[in-house]
Amino acid sequence: MPLKDLKIRPIEWVDERMSLRWLDTRLLPWQEVYRETRDYRRVARAIVDMEIRGAPAIGVAAAYAMALAALHPEPRSVDELYSRLERARKELASTRPTAYNLFWALDRVWKRFVQELGRSSDPVKLAHAVLDEAKRIHAEDVETNIRIGREGAKLIEDGDTVLTHCNAGALATAGYGTALGIIRAAVEEGKRVTVIATETRPLLQGARLTVWELKKEGIPVKLVTDNMVGYLMARGLVDKVVVGADRITRDGYVANKIGTYVIAVLAARHGVPFYVAAPTSTFDLNLEGPNIPIEERAPDEVRTVLGRLRITLDDVEVLNPAFDVTPPELVTAIVTERGIIRPPYAQTIPKVVGSGRGA
Repeated sequence: MPLKDLKIRPIEWVDERMSLRWLDTRLLPWQEVYRETRDYRRVARAIVDMEIRGAPAIGVAAAYAMALAALHPEPRSVDELYSRLERARKELASTRPTAYNLFWALDRVWKRFVQELGRSSDPVKLAHAVLDEAKRIHAEDVETNIRIGREGAKLIEDGDTVLTHCNAGALATAGYGTALGIIRAAVEEGKRVTVIATETRPLLQGARLTVWELKKEGIPVKLVTDNMVGYLMARGLVDKVVVGADRITRDGYVANKIGTYVIAVLAARHGVPFYVAAPTSTFDLNLEGPNIPIEERAPDEVRTVLGRLRITLDDVEVLNPAFDVTPPELVTAIVTERGIIRPPYAQTIPKVVGSGRGA
């Protein structure tokens, strides 16, 4: 699918201005505001502040940020370009510690730059090679998500009610989605699907973003608070759970938005299939077990509702982990662009992700 044909385009490269443009997800669903910059540091801030969020989208944005660092101002020497990219890479890597796509994209752009160093001593040509790699990552992300959608649609039956948590849709990727990509693909196949979206405290990505996306595309959606999931499953109102991921270890531990683990436990208790949708770029094959780095965010995200309404005492101590980790025994299957991966994950993940073959 060409990028211009996407219904929702959260990230765009503007060739005529050599700039990056993105939809500020903090303001949805009330305002659709696009930001634009030629400064990689502004993109880094957008990632930290969650104007750009979702692991695949963060990876694409980081790749383009490297291109901005390479192109502006026009490099005068290879040494200057090298140190500029090295500095940008370090700064971007510090923005969100859990999302593995960030590190994957930065490594891929850096490897392309180093590879081109052996072919050219023209700094401008090298800078454009960095941009070319970022554009490849962008286009591949859309194609990858479409393939995830087609694979995952096999798991969805006509008439299913699917619960999802946080936002793993177009707004979390380059424009199609992972978990919501599966729902989109099932609907495109003619299946009748109803979505239950959890609000996803403290930043309400489900209430603000998932609902906005699904309403925009005419897919039936019901909004619930996070603490209603047990009630819904106990009453048999959920057929399947589909969520995204920010990092998956080689043995199947899944880091996703805080609250995912609780849903997985409830799904296991009530016999509801629990599916994870993620590109292979989200898998960290160097890591095993539950010890995934977990980002701790600002206390005021919990003390307030979106920074607008204070709901507790100013001086109360707050814990605000942005993610939790779901163990592999609670994951029914993981849907990737290379196929559906099933247990035992310690064997199947390295095989599929390392070899490029589906299971």
